[in-house]
Amino acid sequence: MNLRAVVLAGGLSHEREVSLKSGRRVLDALLTAGVEAELRDADATLLPTLAADPPDAVVIALHGATGEDGSLRGVLDLCDVAYVGGDARSARLAWDKPSAKTVLREHGVPTPDWVALPHDRFSELGAVAVLDRIVARLGTPLMVKPAQGGSGLGAAVVPDADGLPAAMVGCFAYDTTALVERYVAGTDVAVTVIDLGEGPRALPAVEIEPAGGVYDYAARYTAGLTTWHTPARLDPKVADLVADTALEAHRALGLRDLSRVDVIVDEAGDPHVLEVTVAPGMTETSLLPMAVQAAGLDLGEVVARLVARAAARGR
Repeated sequence: MNLRAVVLAGGLSHEREVSLKSGRRVLDALLTAGVEAELRDADATLLPTLAADPPDAVVIALHGATGEDGSLRGVLDLCDVAYVGGDARSARLAWDKPSAKTVLREHGVPTPDWVALPHDRFSELGAVAVLDRIVARLGTPLMVKPAQGGSGLGAAVVPDADGLPAAMVGCFAYDTTALVERYVAGTDVAVTVIDLGEGPRALPAVEIEPAGGVYDYAARYTAGLTTWHTPARLDPKVADLVADTALEAHRALGLRDLSRVDVIVDEAGDPHVLEVTVAPGMTETSLLPMAVQAAGLDLGEVVARLVARAAARGR
């Protein structure tokens, strides 16, 4: 069957340029796989275009809120347009890190202890008093990051209490709520989960080794600042445990088709899930394409099969 897909990329988030790179790579991969495809932005012309000439399925390569908070997916549902990836509910849940961590904990999936702090509460209750209680409860070092967001924007490792106020200010520049969690030292890995029709499958983990020690925005998208190892340099038993944990996280959040699960493996070999992404990056330095290649798969064929699955759901 001849398929036709629309790849959505761009948007108005801080991650627009990354999204455009992801979209162009997905477009090239689909065209190479024989799928008729076009690249579009999520603007005022999108819905009339989809209504006039609906594709078999949409591939969402939008990063940030537009592509990951579930709202666009809900609109596509209203328009009866099929799309690759989790539905509106599961995307919304995964996008909000505190909510996602609560669900993961309820399902027995290990995730570091945390507290979510809206900026208003931070101001009303007194910054010094609140930060003192956070340190007393979680200890140091800490990880501070926006409750909603990606690409490492606004995230910082805080080695001691003195660095916490500045990290909170930096975080609030990107979101009104900060997630402060216990920092877990260890091996940083990302596990791609895909379902091509036989059930969710964990691809080989990608180990992330940033030169500066922190996998921030620059380390993700600047050549030479990060070394990736695929598959990750883990003991085989630990690698199996990491894969099982990623699959548990994917299922606990009710996701489908694909996701990327970010995990820290501590010195004892125990995995801790940090967050789950429903619209993983597809750029030259993104982790999902690395995992696909390590699994001996072709990116174009993988995305084409996901488009076919989405189209079948739509029908």
